[in-house]
This record gives sequence, C-alpha cells and structure tokens, in this order.
Amino acid sequence: MGILVAVEGLDGAGKRTIVGRLEAAAIDRGASVRTLAFPRYGESITADLASEALHGRHGDLRDSVYAMALLFALDRAAARRQLHDALAGNDLVICDRYTASNAAYSAARLGAGAASEVVDWVADLEFRRFQLPVPDHQLLLGVPPEVAMGRASGRAETEADRPVDTYERDADLQHAVYRVYGELVQAQWMSTWSWADGDAAVGAVLAQLG
Repeated sequence: MGILVAVEGLDGAGKRTIVGRLEAAAIDRGASVRTLAFPRYGESITADLASEALHGRHGDLRDSVYAMALLFALDRAAARRQLHDALAGNDLVICDRYTASNAAYSAARLGAGAASEVVDWVADLEFRRFQLPVPDHQLLLGVPPEVAMGRASGRAETEADRPVDTYERDADLQHAVYRVYGELVQAQWMSTWSWADGDAAVGAVLAQLG
C-alpha cells in the first residue's frame, strides 16, 4: 500500500500549488503518484450541493454545521474505492483537502476546538462508519488568514469558476479555522503532522517516502 498524505490549509493557502510541487518532486525521485482533490466539485452531487449552499441556495442548509459536514463527508465516502485503488497502485497518494478540513471548519463554526465533540464525530463518521483510509501524514500550510483571504479574493477576480463563497468571506471564521488547524497539529490528530510552507512543506512530505 502507498502512503496517503493530506494537504490542508485555508482557502487561498496554495494547496493546489503545493500538491503540484509534491507530485513533481516525488516523481523525480522515482515514485508513482496519484493526486485527488476534495470536495470533488463537478463530479459529486453532494459536493455540488454543498457548494450551492455556500453560495446562497437550498434555504437554510448552510446554517447547519452538521448537515454541511455530512455533505462533504459523503463526497469523500463516494470516493472510497477510488482512494483504496490509488493507494494499492501507487507509492504516494496526495489529497488536496481531506477529513481534517471537515473537523477544522465544523469546530470553528461551533466556536469549539480540536478536542470537541464535533471533531470526534467527524473522525467516527469518516474513518469508522465510511471506512475511509486514515492519512499516514498531514501537512498544514502555514499561510495566515489575512494572506490566504487576499489570495482567494484575487483568484476570484481572475477565475470565473472560483468565486468566493460564504466561508471564504468570513474573516472571523477563517481565523477560527486556522486556530483549530493549529490545535489539530499540536494534538497530532489521526496521524503525524507537519506545519510548513514552500520548500519546507515539500521536504516534510518527501521525508515520508524515506
């Protein structure tokens, strides 16, 4: 089985860029690599429903922390076979967002922390009930909220298919999510973690390959 690495961080933290760098660096080392991105917008109906809710549709759906978390979890659950097949056929599988995103955003929306009931609920739901593979390592990109939000806004101005959603516009929420992410790192939630950016982030993941 290959190594599963989840790249986490705020919207605008540069996850897609780092995933691309990780993939290229691992291939240069002779590793076989597969990448996946969550939520799977445009591929998964539950992901699309969540996105539509975050852009003002489906009534008060987005007001429910647990309902939104369930939609994102169901998106990953539908990709379970894809994840297991990728791990069986590759040395390294990199996910752009994974279960920790659900834990961090859900806890932050409730004003809670990494040791809260909702974080335990997310872990039970995704890893026990949906039987998703547990990451071998998780990387938090160390990009602070002010920088990440600025990048997300700038991206929305140049990429019509990536408008800023309700979560991305909420500065208080973004700061709270970053705090919970930090607590997940300190607790080494579900796996080992690295908290880095740029070259240091790439090096931290490549170290998992031995």
